[in-house]
Amino acid sequence: MGRKKAGKDVSRSNAPAHNEAAAHALLLDLDRYVPAFVTFIANKLSNSATIHYQKHFGVNVTEWRIMSLLAIEPGIPASRICQVIGFDKGPVSRTLSMLESRGLVTIGTDRRDARTHSIKLTAKGRKTHDAVIVAALEREQRLLSCLADSEREVLIDLLRRIHGNLDAVTAPAD
Repeated sequence: MGRKKAGKDVSRSNAPAHNEAAAHALLLDLDRYVPAFVTFIANKLSNSATIHYQKHFGVNVTEWRIMSLLAIEPGIPASRICQVIGFDKGPVSRTLSMLESRGLVTIGTDRRDARTHSIKLTAKGRKTHDAVIVAALEREQRLLSCLADSEREVLIDLLRRIHGNLDAVTAPAD
């Protein structure tokens, strides 16, 4: 039954307001919701990196991510790029095709497994990588300049642990 207020039944008159209030009772606190922070930071970093890297080096942030991984792990297949960076196969494949057409990577058949492609930076790709990495590390330094060295280490440790716990939300439910 409805609530009584000053002798009136207010359940009907307040029903829409009550339901609306209930619908708004669960709101994200964007000052405390970690997935939003991570997403907002990643989006803003990616957008500004693309603008900077495109203007100065002719590569966007997706191309840079792939190139930086190829510098670390030369000859890896596209599936490894997808696994490490967290991109779907389609965007990685399209980006690799663009990088290959611009002479920044070579895509060849893996000697050990003819079904797999081995992807490597070309000399031009390595030169581009070596120029971009200076800017990337400088941007990271500026981003983290608000933290003490000990805080940076804590942040890196916490991010590594969160990254290691992604299966808690990305693994298929049983």
